Amino acid sequence: MDEKLKTAPFRNPGHPVDPIFPNRWSPRAMSGAHLSRETLATLFEAARWAPSAFNNQPWRFVYALRGGEAWPRFLALLTPRNQLWCAHAGALILIVSKNTFDHNGKPSLTHSFDAGSAWMSLALQASLLGLVAHGMQGFDYGMAGELVGLPDGYSVEAMCAVGHPGSPEVLPEDLREKEKPNGRKPVAEVAFEGHFPANP
Repeated sequence: MDEKLKTAPFRNPGHPVDPIFPNRWSPRAMSGAHLSRETLATLFEAARWAPSAFNNQPWRFVYALRGGEAWPRFLALLTPRNQLWCAHAGALILIVSKNTFDHNGKPSLTHSFDAGSAWMSLALQASLLGLVAHGMQGFDYGMAGELVGLPDGYSVEAMCAVGHPGSPEVLPEDLREKEKPNGRKPVAEVAFEGHFPANP
């Protein structure tokens, strides 16, 4: 066992892999501490270097910092369940993507895929900094686009909460029980040579 694997015994890779991957998980418990603009900029800088088709970089991030003017409006986008724990985040980030290529205006079939790669880069950087970064779909997608003035040609992809780790005691009891790294399907269940299995 690699001593850098902080998520053991909940996560045990089946093949050699850098600990950066299994060490990243999605806690809900956050402290409510201030998250600086400089730290947020570092997360966006990591996302900036994600791969994308034709280097189109379709990802966009619209955020609200805890205590800022936009914070209550962003928090209100979330389902009541997500509001319970996101209230202790340092920032809420709306992730959107541009649907077309800059160089020719044609549809980009991978804009969501590419935005997902940027989110993963952000999440890994947050983990390396000892921060929580928890992505979610539990919010009002239509209202989110209206709230941030999203123009035509862009899609709302997801939201994420970022913050400093906190005590699980701030969570409702049922969520406290889930506050540990979860597992993953083995490689044999997700990667297939030559053809898709008859009974996946």
